[in-house]
Amino acid sequence: MLLLQEHILFISFRPRAATTHLSFPHRCIFSNTRFATTAIAAAVAASASPAPFAVEDYLVASCHLTPKQAVKASKVLSHLKSPSRPEAVIAFLSDLGLSHADVAAVVVYDPLLLCSEVDKTLVPRLAELRDIGLSPSQIVRLVLVDPARFRRPTIISKLQYYLPLFGSFETLLQALKNNSYLLSSDLENVVKPNVALLRECGLDDCDIAKLCIPVPRLLTTNPERVQAMVARAEDVGVPRGSAMFRHALLAVAFLSEEKIAAKVEFLKKTFGWSDAEVAIAVAKLLVVLRNSQDRLLRMSEFLMSEVGLEPEYIARRPAMLTYSLEARLRPRYYVVKFLKENGLLRHDRSYYTAAQVSEKVFLEKYIHPYKKAVPCLAEDYAATLRGKVPTRFILQEPKIVSKSI
Repeated sequence: MLLLQEHILFISFRPRAATTHLSFPHRCIFSNTRFATTAIAAAVAASASPAPFAVEDYLVASCHLTPKQAVKASKVLSHLKSPSRPEAVIAFLSDLGLSHADVAAVVVYDPLLLCSEVDKTLVPRLAELRDIGLSPSQIVRLVLVDPARFRRPTIISKLQYYLPLFGSFETLLQALKNNSYLLSSDLENVVKPNVALLRECGLDDCDIAKLCIPVPRLLTTNPERVQAMVARAEDVGVPRGSAMFRHALLAVAFLSEEKIAAKVEFLKKTFGWSDAEVAIAVAKLLVVLRNSQDRLLRMSEFLMSEVGLEPEYIARRPAMLTYSLEARLRPRYYVVKFLKENGLLRHDRSYYTAAQVSEKVFLEKYIHPYKKAVPCLAEDYAATLRGKVPTRFILQEPKIVSKSI
């Protein structure tokens, strides 16, 4: 290499006149030398240039994504040429209080967050959220619910509207977990008209907030559909402004007229109810319209065939249809039946009374008083709660005589 460099210097400093008489071999040497020099320079430049930014590897190493998650997220981040902006975003999220697992969840949910400008977007948004009264921990929880909306300026006006409506950040957060579209829906043309209609029906903000938990899309669906829900609630016999109207909306929400009619026919067929008895049951407990057919069928078989209750009796006490068959109705029935058959409980004591009380009250009135007469009663009852029915609950045994009763 040194000889090559000396040769180049020698040629470059020779007089111009002499160079005009260079023979062909000399020109060839000069040309080859220039080619070699260019190749060497190119090789040096290539070795000095940085390797292309590998998005997938970065997502795994720095954002803690799984390889599968990284492949999916990298499809929308293929334009990134360096880690500078993502690293700034990750540092911002870490300073905010997000753990490695939180950062991974946020990036999986919204990969484009890594492309945000920290100084121009994220820092100002953080300041705005603090200005409307959110604490650092609340902001973190909000980011985890919907990181895509966090970086958009519209989130501020929507939170300013929702916070008074829902009454607290906790209630709003629960609604957002069920329906993150609250932060993306059109506030003026969708949400506010729906709220106004519900208020016209006699619901206050507390009622509306309660409805949004079991019926998440109530505020974000098309206002015409909400108007149809209100009409169907009135059709089942609950007028606007009544105390039951919220429950009526809950029962018919997103059920078509055809589905409601089909459910009414199924109730009549399954429980042997007349139109009047269906009306009584629905008026007392509108949620019965939302019970699945399989559940209602199992309930009817147990209450009518096993317990022996009359259709009208059930219609006037539809709350029984909301209790758990395995964890409440059947275990308590076995206890009451056993106590009656053995003369420990009056035969006129209502099974419904035993079914509707809390677990604590049931133990106090139907288990604890009979510890001496039936020492294994508590153990047998516990077995029924686990799905095992002791023999003594199935076979009628001789009556137990106890002086304590």
